[in-house]
Amino acid sequence: MDIGPKTQVCAVLGKPIGHSLSPAIHNAAFRAKKLDFVYVAFEVDRVDWAVQGMRGLGIRGFSITIPHKVTALALADELDPVAAIIGSINTLVNTDGALKGYNTDGVGALRGIESAGVKLSGGTHVTILGSGGAARSIACTLAAKTDISKLNILGIVETEVKDLSAHVAKQTSARVSGEMLTDETLRAALENTRLLVNATPVGMHPHVDETPVPGNLLVSPMVVFDAVYNPMETRLLREARQNRCRVISGVEMFIHQAVAQFELFTGQTAPENAMRKVVIDYLKKR
Repeated sequence: MDIGPKTQVCAVLGKPIGHSLSPAIHNAAFRAKKLDFVYVAFEVDRVDWAVQGMRGLGIRGFSITIPHKVTALALADELDPVAAIIGSINTLVNTDGALKGYNTDGVGALRGIESAGVKLSGGTHVTILGSGGAARSIACTLAAKTDISKLNILGIVETEVKDLSAHVAKQTSARVSGEMLTDETLRAALENTRLLVNATPVGMHPHVDETPVPGNLLVSPMVVFDAVYNPMETRLLREARQNRCRVISGVEMFIHQAVAQFELFTGQTAPENAMRKVVIDYLKKR
């Protein structure tokens, strides 16, 4: 890759940032499309200073990760409607000095679900486990972009659950309920659930023997989507597969959110296979 004065720069901002796969994913995509772009990582404490630098240096795009997603929202000149609903951004695009903020986390989840052949049409009941950032992105995106009829939000932080369920209810005609996650509420919610989304870290490496849902509650034709992508097949997905449920790995959300970012940065269709290979090769080495 030749880097010159016309090379467009993109970067990921966060702290810590050394673990990020984003540079490898996006640079592989730029190479595959033969684009004069380069993608780097910046560990920053002050995201507002970084955004000033974006304007001054003409940096094309930022991916924004922990802990800056909420702070960065106020630094955009314009917000994508879904990002405004979510209340945080993970993508900032600079077009001639005008900065627009997006959130591709929920979009990545939705694309992953749809690419698995799951149609979230009227009458669909969805249960989301968790009430943090991932749950908020997914819940708000489903509310804005699908016509599901029922959304159950179950979590362990009462104030977050109440806030998220009330917020999502304002964005959709679907019935939205928010309850504390217990054996009883989980069992009741899953009785009519078509799509179960785990948006908690339960089952993430190194705690791979943990699961947020007992295997006996995972019954076909339920679709089970786990936002955890390391390991690629969590215990939740393994037990769901054993019970003949359709399963969707968090790898799909991870890849599709990066695909959406690439398209925002470049205006071109992303080389999904090249991006997927980087992620899969990395996870196989873990």
